[in-house]
Amino acid sequence: MRGMTRDESLFPALLGPAWAGLAAPVRRAHGGRGSIALRGQADVVGTDSRAARLLRQLLGVPAPGPAQPLTVEIERDGDGERWTRRFAHGRMRSRLSAGPDRRLHERLGPVLLRFRLEADGGAIHWHLLGARLLGLPLPRRWLGHVLACSGAEGDRYAFTVEASLPGIGRWIGYRGTLEVDDGA
Repeated sequence: MRGMTRDESLFPALLGPAWAGLAAPVRRAHGGRGSIALRGQADVVGTDSRAARLLRQLLGVPAPGPAQPLTVEIERDGDGERWTRRFAHGRMRSRLSAGPDRRLHERLGPVLLRFRLEADGGAIHWHLLGARLLGLPLPRRWLGHVLACSGAEGDRYAFTVEASLPGIGRWIGYRGTLEVDDGA
């Protein structure tokens, strides 16, 4: 990330002073310079329509299924983070970085998502601002509704992601908890 110091990782740099108010499991998962792994499980839901199945396949998003074992590997470098999520029913990879607008950018296959991060109640809320497909901006009304939150349940990292699109409905949703294995 341009302007990121050697001691800052992506999320602390984007959240600034609000970083200090996050729950400890959230700071352990999203802070630091080294690579980490998180392990736990997730319940994955989504409509079974053909369009939803094709979209999940295009973006590498897992198929629905309850209590799927999940491993998340986060590899950090000077320009951001590479996330690999291994679900029982699929593997999802994305690249997270800070955009020139100081917003979080996540590349997921041919799609680039742009988020505003907000720290509230010890959690990070991810607000979708826009998206590009193969470099072309998509109209906001096409993006539907996205809810994403990174928080804590006790000493575990907890997450919720829900996405629905006009004409398709909830094409993906997953939630669960993970143990942070950061070597500490």
